[in-house]
Parts: sequence; structure tokens; C-alpha cells
Amino acid sequence: MAVLDWIILVGTLLFIVGYGVWKTKGNKDVNDYVLGGNKAKWWTIGLSVMATQASAITFLSTPGQAFHDGMGFVQFYFGLPLAMIIICVVFVPIYHKLKVYTAYEFLENRFDLKTRTLAAILFLIQRGLAAGITIFAPAIILSAVLGWDLRTLSIIIGVLVIIYTVSGGTKAVNVTQKQQMFIMMIGMFTAFFFILGYLPEDISFNKALKIAGASDKLNVLDFDLNTKSRYTFWSGITGGLFLALSYFGTDQSQVQRYLSGKSVTESQLGLIFNGVLKIPMQFLILLVGVLVFVFYQYNASPLNFNPAATNAVAASSYAADYKALEEGHRVLEAEKKLAQNKFSAALELGEAEAIETAKQEIKFLNRKELSNRNAARAMIQQADASVETNDKDYVFIHFILNHLPRGLIGLLLAVILSAAMSSTASELNALGTITALDLYKRNRKGTFSPKHYVLVSKGFTMLWGIIAILIACYANLFDNLIQLVNIIGSIFYGNVLGIFLLAFFFKFVKGNAVFVAAIITQAIVIFGWYYEWMSYLWLNAFGCALVIVLACLLESFDRMLKNPPITL
Repeated sequence: MAVLDWIILVGTLLFIVGYGVWKTKGNKDVNDYVLGGNKAKWWTIGLSVMATQASAITFLSTPGQAFHDGMGFVQFYFGLPLAMIIICVVFVPIYHKLKVYTAYEFLENRFDLKTRTLAAILFLIQRGLAAGITIFAPAIILSAVLGWDLRTLSIIIGVLVIIYTVSGGTKAVNVTQKQQMFIMMIGMFTAFFFILGYLPEDISFNKALKIAGASDKLNVLDFDLNTKSRYTFWSGITGGLFLALSYFGTDQSQVQRYLSGKSVTESQLGLIFNGVLKIPMQFLILLVGVLVFVFYQYNASPLNFNPAATNAVAASSYAADYKALEEGHRVLEAEKKLAQNKFSAALELGEAEAIETAKQEIKFLNRKELSNRNAARAMIQQADASVETNDKDYVFIHFILNHLPRGLIGLLLAVILSAAMSSTASELNALGTITALDLYKRNRKGTFSPKHYVLVSKGFTMLWGIIAILIACYANLFDNLIQLVNIIGSIFYGNVLGIFLLAFFFKFVKGNAVFVAAIITQAIVIFGWYYEWMSYLWLNAFGCALVIVLACLLESFDRMLKNPPITL
């Protein structure tokens, strides 16, 4: 990185932290700290909701997902617009009417304290884990840039976020996220146009899409009914719908964003704004990943994008074998470039038979390349089992560091780190709020001043920041960061959503039945996920339906025992 990149990167991050602290001095009470004084306008809410969801994982991991697997991941978001409408109609008016600070406060009003506490604890577990992952993601980036230790970087990033989140609460999160979203979108559009400019002169945008399509990277829609298929139209419109309902309707990191609105209308407009723009934003980010794939059809790429993995195997007894794999990879790249040129020429001539022949050759070479990359991963694993062999999350950062001009590198690193800070800040803010209000305040006897609860909220926010840092220090890339966060959410969200739907629509069901049903459901969902009964997206719908059915059955059975039928 050049000096200009460092100036842009450090200047952007210091501005965000400083601006957040400066704009949010002097929270007088819990309402100010937790809900920002209910002063947020709809565009602030909309951008804050988007920024909360668009973590560093979105900008780091999604392009890598598209590079390897294509555009199919966008189906994950197909249920989101419908979810926004349902939340606007059902959830938002109820939350505002009851004037609650947290989503789980409503559950005590409807059921009882133990159900509120259980839902809060389920949230704390899954969101606490996710907060650690959102810190870990940008640590990967700076590790690749600086060669620093991942744990040291996780601590530095976590401390930066803690400073303004603890200082300013919800208002600090909201005001900084507007700037962060602006930086994020400017950076992604800039990257998009630079990648297009780096393609060969005869490769237009339209031809680049056809080249990507020849390698099956543009298969946006998959109507496969197999529930084990990870990303399909049906999993997105059902599992994705339930996940979005759970996330935006019951997850305090999101609920707190729109509870800070000036009115019901402002909150609803903010959510609709998010529903309209979210899919196009994700489509753009995935498209950037697809264009990176096209770029590497004409330019050299590493056998494994994780530099630490390459260094580990190069320093081991497998170095000569790995070098042979790299030689084979370079030969394959040359063959792929020739095949792409044949395909491009056939497109120019419009010869259907030649186009199909070239396409089949490309697919054959892609299979060989995949086999070669898998062999490299296996060799790296043998050389050093502690090194991450899955390189999906390193694809985009490799392109940024090795191919973009000075200044733009700093801007895009600022994009990814801004996203990490915005998402993590929302999560820590919500975790501190839930712990302070749903657990501490609700179960603490005695009367305390408003300032006491502000200090308690700040203390718990800082505590969760430390916990998130510790999780980040021991995190693992798993399959892919963006998938890992969604898997964690899917294990818990369906159950929590089911509890809220029982509260809204099943008036005859009481707290005891819901509490027992929720515990049983959570155990079954974890068991089902572990033994891979279905793709993780389906767990959202499954968990939601299961807790509703079990609660209704338990309540009916309890009523039968208390009021047995009269026999003559």
C-alpha cells in the first residue's frame, strides 16, 4: 500500500469514530441512549438498517462467493421485500404503540418474564457469535495487507468500534452509518467500473457477461425443489422470507434502528427503502465478483488466494509438489485464455456450433482447474492444519491489493472496514441494550436513576465488545463468512420468529406452552442442522412452524387436563 492509500484509509476511519463521538455527546437517559431520543428520519433509518446488515462480510465475502459459485446467492434475498411489508404492517405499529425499548419487552406483556428472558438469551447467543465474526472479517483483510497477526488486528478493530458505540449509543450508530453507507456504495461502483476498464479492449460489458455465463456464473434462478439445495428460488422466497422476518422483526440490532424513528410512518418508510434497494445492492456486489472472475480468465491468478496458505506450504516438505501444481495451474490458465478467445471470436461471428464447442471446452477446463485447486487445498492442509485453506474470502482482497491503482486501494479497504464497524456497532449496541434492560433491569430489585441505567448499558456494551473480540480471536472461516453468519442466524431465528407470531396471532396460547415449545424446538433445530436434514435456509421456516405447532398442541393438551370433557 502506498502513502496515499494509508492517508485515505486512516483518515476515513478516524473521521467516522470522531464524528460519532462528537455528534452524540450527552445522553441524558435510557431513551436517549437506546432509542436516540426518537428523532431519526426515514432516510437515516433506511440507511442504518442497510448498513447494519451490510457488514464487512458482505463486501469481503460476497464477491468471492460469486467468483466461485456465481450469482445464485442473490436468491437468498428474494423473500426480503415481502418481509419488509409484513413487518411494516404488523411489527412496527405494535412496537410503537407499546413504546417498548426492546422487542423482547413485548413478549413479557403478552406471555411472561421467563419467555421474554429465553428469547433474549437466544438473541444474545447468536448475535454475540455473529459480532465476533464481523470483527474477524476485516482482520483478515488487514492481515493480508500488513502481515500482522489476526488476533492483534481483531483487538484493534474491536476497540475502535467500542469507542464510539459505548460513547454515543444508538444515535452514534445511526449518524455514523449514513456516512459509512455512502463510502461503501461509492467504493463498490468505483471498483465495478475499474474492473470493466481492466478487461481486454475487445471485451465489452455485454461480452463479459456472456463469458461469465459460459462458466455458469450467471445462473440467477434455480427452481430445484430439493430442500438440501442451498440457494434456490424456493429457499429464498420461503426460508429467506422467514430469516428476513426474524432478523428485521425480532433481532434487536435491527429493531433498535427503526424504534428510534420519529413516528410509525418514518420507521415504515425506512424499512420499505431497505426492501427496495437491498436486492439491487447485493446484485451489484455479486456482479463485481463475477467481473473479477472474468478478469482472471485473462490474467494470472494464484492457485490459492490466501497468501498465508501459500507461504505455509512453500515452507514445508510439500513445496516441490505444490510448485508442480502451480505449474499445472499456469498451463491451465493459458489454455483457458485460448478457449475464451475462441468463444469470443465465435460470438462475433454468431456461429452457434462454434459457440457451443467453445463453451464445452471452457467448462471442461473449469472442472480441471477446480480439481487442481482442491488438490492444492488438500496439500496445504497436510502441510499445516492450522492454516485456512478455504480462500473464497480472499479473492476480492487479492484483486484489490494487486490490481487497483493507488488511492482506490485505500478507499476500498475503508469501504470494507466501514462496513465492519457499522455492523459491529449495531450488534454491540443491541447486545448491551438487551442485557441491560431485558436481563439486568428486569430482574434487579430497587429503584435507580436514569443515569444509572445509561451507565449500565454502556458497561454491558463494552463487555459484549470484549466478548466479540475474544470470539474473533478464535474464529474460523468455516465455509464462507457470509454463509457462516447466516447459518448461525438460521439456527436461532426461526424459533424466535415463531414465538413472536404466537404472540401476535395465537391469542389462546399462554406463556408456559410457548416456553416449553421453544426449548424443544431449539434442541430439534440444532440436531437437524448438525445432521444436515435440510439446507440451513429452510431451518428458518422449519423452526418457526415447529414452535407454533408444538405450542398450540401443548396449550390444547394443558386445557384438556384442566377441563376434561364431561362424560355421562
